[in-house]
Amino acid sequence: MDLKDSLSKFKQQQERCQSSLASIAASHASTTKPKHRAPPINAPSAPARPAHPIKFSNDTERLQHIHSIRKSPAGAQIKLVIELLYKTRQAFSAEQINDATYVDISGNKAVFDSLRNNLKVHYDGRRFSYKSKHDLKGKDQLLDLIRGHREGLAIVEVKDAYPTVLEDLQALKAAGEVWLLSNMDSQEDMVYPNDPKAKIKIDDDLKELFRGIELPRDMVDIEKELQKNGMKPMTDTTKRRAAAQIHGVKPKAKPKKKQRGMTKRTKLTNAHLPELFQHL
Repeated sequence: MDLKDSLSKFKQQQERCQSSLASIAASHASTTKPKHRAPPINAPSAPARPAHPIKFSNDTERLQHIHSIRKSPAGAQIKLVIELLYKTRQAFSAEQINDATYVDISGNKAVFDSLRNNLKVHYDGRRFSYKSKHDLKGKDQLLDLIRGHREGLAIVEVKDAYPTVLEDLQALKAAGEVWLLSNMDSQEDMVYPNDPKAKIKIDDDLKELFRGIELPRDMVDIEKELQKNGMKPMTDTTKRRAAAQIHGVKPKAKPKKKQRGMTKRTKLTNAHLPELFQHL
């Protein structure tokens, strides 16, 4: 068999294959084609398909924020919860805290245990709430507490009792009920009760007499006057001066302030008046 006969035979086989595939495809299409049925007259019309595909809201930023909070250290998560409890002064369950701060207390044992044992948090077995050192509800209870501390009460102990406690302290001060002073030793603000029994009205003549008394200028004379009246002075200026003379200690003189003169490096701001700087 030569080459021409082989090519002719191959072409015939290809034509038979093509005709077979075409007949198979036609029979398949006739069996799977759905029959068209006319819809009933009273049947509701099918809703039209939207021209554009439905777009869902992009919530990526919120999910990233939740992920960053839950992956943050336990101390940062506890701070968020305590701030919520402090500002609202309400009791929250673990689910409510999760909704408000995204801190998953139920799923983080370290955060749960730290909150339950925190001195600023009260846990009743189901809800968390803020706990201050003194349970006060208003200005009257605050005044009663202050009157019970005649030696003074640190403001830091009551400033978180309720949201308006600092305003009530100022109101009590304005009304003359308390004194607000600073403790020089601890460097903290203190509140003292003002005993109404100690309120004494002093005549103007007595005030003028007190202000008119002239005190000695020398500390030695002041100490002598105190000793005459049966009081022991806290200082002994005579002894201190004698010791200074023995050891040759001279009192420190106040350093004189250096007067800055003009030099070649001085920046001249009045360069338009050269006659002022002829000596430089």
